[in-house]
Amino acid sequence: MDARSIYLPALAMAGLTFAVWWRMYFMRIGQMKRERIHPQKVATSAQASALLTDSRAADNFSNLFELPVLFYVALVVAAQIGMVDGVSLALSWAFVALRVAHSWIHVTYNKVMHRFAVYVAGGMVLWLLWAYLAVGLLSG
Repeated sequence: MDARSIYLPALAMAGLTFAVWWRMYFMRIGQMKRERIHPQKVATSAQASALLTDSRAADNFSNLFELPVLFYVALVVAAQIGMVDGVSLALSWAFVALRVAHSWIHVTYNKVMHRFAVYVAGGMVLWLLWAYLAVGLLSG
């Protein structure tokens, strides 16, 4: 199996992050234009949170730099220790799919319990990926 294939899920996550970034940009600019908010009035995060009422995309964008950081490192570890196989790829793609679902829920209808269930599932997949890598690393 080509070790580079482990980086395809990373590419997908980068694409998701880019899509959420664009969504955040258009939501913020749209609200600022509609409500005639001068850019200087949202110069700090405190000012922005007081004036920009729909923070779903911004909150999700921040989320994409939390658990996914461990995901990116896991992919590099898998490549470095020669564990790019069906299991690591399946877990990686499952994590990406769950993050896509999480982001979609978060930036659209934002039902907290739906979002939370998908978040927990993604977290469990990530921990399984790390457990799989740990067993391979420690046993080999």
